[in-house]
Amino acid sequence: MAAATGWGALAAGSLVIGALLALVRSWSDTVVGLVLSFGAGALISAVSFELAEEGIELAGGRPVGIGLGAGALTYFALDRILEPVHPSVDHGQDVSKTAGVGLALGAFLDGIPEQLVLGIGLAGGAGVSVSLLVAIFVSNLPESIGSASEMLGHGRAPRAVIGLWVAVAAVCALATIAGYALADAVSDEFKAWVDGFAAGALLVMLVDSMIPEAARKAGRTAGLMTVLGFAVAAGLSTVS
Repeated sequence: MAAATGWGALAAGSLVIGALLALVRSWSDTVVGLVLSFGAGALISAVSFELAEEGIELAGGRPVGIGLGAGALTYFALDRILEPVHPSVDHGQDVSKTAGVGLALGAFLDGIPEQLVLGIGLAGGAGVSVSLLVAIFVSNLPESIGSASEMLGHGRAPRAVIGLWVAVAAVCALATIAGYALADAVSDEFKAWVDGFAAGALLVMLVDSMIPEAARKAGRTAGLMTVLGFAVAAGLSTVS
């Protein structure tokens, strides 16, 4: 249990680190866009090699497909529920006004199942997955930097922004402990479903929030940085 607590806190801690980096200095739109682009590529790699592929290997395509649909619908529904809280939002005018909230929601929805899988693996005696741990840590940074920068840029109080990310990180870290505690009762089908859920939430968040915002801020360089992020994360996935 101590190992699950430590590794879970380490993986989720990057969410708070990213928010603090956004707070201590002002990041230009170009830098934020490049960081978001790199993170988007890393997340696409995680969806491909750490979530979908692993889930299919565990229990086949059916539970992964069901999880994909559930994760996508959950993110989509919660994102729409949050829209009335931000009356200035108009998806046809300026995506940046909700990008911060969208990225935070995406980090929450994909972080919980990702770290649940991390805890399950630790309890199974396989040790910590270096590639999954690094993928979670690396992808969390651009999500939290980009989200916190957007929130601060639109007038949100620094204390509220940091508090939000501390809360998200704490819940994600607790998911690792929960996965460790529930490992004996979890089937391969459930693990595959969890992988699919995380992948589905991530894909909707990427298309709705992260990639459009990265392209808006970084311009044509966003595509190049996305491929670089994908390549680095794909290389890390070969680490045993």
